Amino acid sequence: MSSYVGVHVSDQWLQSQFTQVELRSLKSKFTSVKNQNGEVTVEDLPPLTVKLKAFNPMFNEEEIRGILSESFSDMSSEIDFEGFLRFLPLDPASSDLFNLVRDGVLLCKLINVAVPGTIDERAINTKRVLNPWERNENHTLCLNSAKAIGCTVVNIGTQDLVEGRPHLVLGLISQIIKIQLLADLSLKKTPQLVELVDDNNDVEELMGLAPEKILLKWMNFHLKKSGYEKPVTNFSSDLKDGKAYAYLLNVLAPEFCNPATLDAKDSVERASLVLDHAERMDCKRYLRPEDIVEGSPNLNLAFVAQIFHQRSGLSTDSKKYSFAEMMKDDVQTSREERCFRLWINSLGIATYVNNVFEDVRNGWLLLEVLDKISPGSVNWKQASKPPIKMPFRKVENCNQVIKIGSQLKFSLVNVGGNDIVQGNKKLILAFLWQLMRYNMLQLLKNLRSHSQGKEITDADILKWTNCKVKSTGRTSQIDNFKDKSLSTGMFFLELLSAVEPRVVNWNLVTKGETDDEKRLNATYIISVARKLGCSIFLLPEDIIEVNQKMILTLAASIMYWSQQKAMEEGESSPPPANGKCAITPDVSPARSISGEDENSSLGGEVSNLNIDDAASDTTVSSQIESEEAPGGE
Repeated sequence: MSSYVGVHVSDQWLQSQFTQVELRSLKSKFTSVKNQNGEVTVEDLPPLTVKLKAFNPMFNEEEIRGILSESFSDMSSEIDFEGFLRFLPLDPASSDLFNLVRDGVLLCKLINVAVPGTIDERAINTKRVLNPWERNENHTLCLNSAKAIGCTVVNIGTQDLVEGRPHLVLGLISQIIKIQLLADLSLKKTPQLVELVDDNNDVEELMGLAPEKILLKWMNFHLKKSGYEKPVTNFSSDLKDGKAYAYLLNVLAPEFCNPATLDAKDSVERASLVLDHAERMDCKRYLRPEDIVEGSPNLNLAFVAQIFHQRSGLSTDSKKYSFAEMMKDDVQTSREERCFRLWINSLGIATYVNNVFEDVRNGWLLLEVLDKISPGSVNWKQASKPPIKMPFRKVENCNQVIKIGSQLKFSLVNVGGNDIVQGNKKLILAFLWQLMRYNMLQLLKNLRSHSQGKEITDADILKWTNCKVKSTGRTSQIDNFKDKSLSTGMFFLELLSAVEPRVVNWNLVTKGETDDEKRLNATYIISVARKLGCSIFLLPEDIIEVNQKMILTLAASIMYWSQQKAMEEGESSPPPANGKCAITPDVSPARSISGEDENSSLGGEVSNLNIDDAASDTTVSSQIESEEAPGGE
């Protein structure tokens, strides 16, 4: 009697994902499509996989072919049985997802799907078997990159992802997907949204709304046109009966209207008809009728966002949204706003920032930030919490913000709380930069074994970076943080290699001579720094264009990581004679990144704070507002 021989898979983890019954069935189907040469090619998979339960009814044959073409440049290449198994989707009824995220690769790639280009995938450790260090690097890269796209990860650590803790993994994935789904729900990305409001004041209010609030506003805009009288205020209870969906889809796609939807007596039946209607509009069926009836907020939000992307029903007449186009910020202002928004959201304060220029105007957000970076500095008894109806209460909040800023020795000559209330962008950006810089220097100062508790200056950071690179035998040095040689990326790559020799793969580094080479190096630098553990929010353009403020944040973050690591390893501050780079702060006044005396800059000059570094003689005062008046600020 012959002994039973099961289907063997060399990868033990992959083998554990299937029963022997499933493996035998899949092996039989896989073998059945072999060609005359006894091979199975990638091109053979679509007609095979579309018949599998895991794919049907989610994808048709053409969509599967499209997915494969993204992973395989040559569709005629051979694929083995294990490669076929790896292509199969996760079983939503199993714990496959939590097992798969443990190496960090899937989450990193998901972030790039949500916000393309966030992670340089060359920095991801992707080999089949990762050691604990490499796995931890992937998770560190994932969490720092998640912060850089707007996720709140204050209560999530790398060990949580290694262990695949379901509620934390699902919470992070939910945030990443939400960011991707709501990416176009802003006037910058979709100026047609201006159709939702009646006048210019309403446009400014729309700009300050969270994306999900804009989505609700869009939904109610169409529901009102359809005759549906009950406003939808949430993505849960207000959608449970499916009626709002029926009215919305009828007004957006009347050609697919089914009268039976509204006549249905049972909510589950109506929800099923709603999903049928949406599917005829080419909206993929990612949720069940029961999800609608049960009022799942995340799934309902995703469904409404999908409907919006598929058919927004907004005007394409450019004349109607020309005002929204006029309100767009210049590229540099937008980049700085983005950086400060993400930085604030990473602090773990109660308020989530959607638009810095709008969200700071009542003063409460800035008070929260100040209390976070300088605990005890805010007198909460004198602060008014939103919603704030009385304008003078907003001014009071902002006046306290300015008062605390002055106590922290920020440069605020002739600046009052009303300047923030009025939304003066230059002043807001200048103040936020001082907040961010103060926080950064305080973190370094608090590493007492290296700074002896004394103030850390920009000059100290510059000295440390040059010393660290020189200690490895390399000759690259920079004069300041606006040194044009920084645009090639070589100095920061050498600095990263100096603090952790194994982290830079020099085979991936270019000479940084052309624009394309500079961009490749810049994207690699940011991902490598995040992979180490640096919490940074700059873009490749900031390195390429040598934005001195953002360059300083990058250098300081690398320095902080390096010094923190040294402290954790029990290394005391060694004397320079040992060839190490110790921080030896001067007791003299702090120097700014432009090389000026920081105390003298309190007289009004903020060349290192201006959004336009070329306008170094600009004074931060209410005079800026009058200068910008003709532009309709």
